[in-house]
Amino acid sequence: MKKIKATLITLGILMVASLGAVQLTSAAKPDPDAKHDARKSGSNNGMNGPCGDQPDGPSAANPNASNGTTKSGTTNAAIVDSYGNSVVLSGGFNTDPQDHGRPVVLIAAALGVPTEVFREAFSGVTPAGTDSGGPSSEQAKQNKAALLKVLAPYGITNERLDEVSNYYRYNGSKGETWKHTPATATAIVTNGVVTGVKITNAGSGYSSSPTVTITGPGGTITAVATVSFTEDFKTNGSIASVTIK
Repeated sequence: MKKIKATLITLGILMVASLGAVQLTSAAKPDPDAKHDARKSGSNNGMNGPCGDQPDGPSAANPNASNGTTKSGTTNAAIVDSYGNSVVLSGGFNTDPQDHGRPVVLIAAALGVPTEVFREAFSGVTPAGTDSGGPSSEQAKQNKAALLKVLAPYGITNERLDEVSNYYRYNGSKGETWKHTPATATAIVTNGVVTGVKITNAGSGYSSSPTVTITGPGGTITAVATVSFTEDFKTNGSIASVTIK
């Protein structure tokens, strides 16, 4: 009888241990529905980015994340011609101090409105705090309404506002710069002397004039670049011309 009791007790312990292992395994499995809900709750109703409220960098939503007015961005790869001259464009990602890191000139141009109009529209937005994780659903709606109150009379739709916002969204705290394409150029040489600059790729995404440096056998020459702004992302903030000083 004692032997039977001992056997039953042992079986009971094994069953409890097995049940506990099953429960631990089930608890460790992620809930796909929970993950899906988390993605939806983090959407901020399409209000992320320079025209919205995502507090992850110096965007329209989070102007205090970085108050610097200069972005190093990228420098184009210099192409050395047969005369030994190279043209380098660097910088060109400065923003107005009043915009707190937002590329307002690019945003306004893409929306097809004057820069001051977008600034007026954004003055009605209440940015989310840097540690808030984003605005509440209600605040996001209020911000969008404030923007469209000013922009809608110019023909700006909710969809276009979101498109531009998403395109120019970036995280300045991680050293990022908004989307852009570096411009490239080559020197124009006449009788062995650099007389001009030919743009081979106008680039895009420049918010200010980049520094143009021409280096060759004759020394270093600086030039001035003119930036063009359009509603097309591919040409907005492109280099229109380069003039030697």
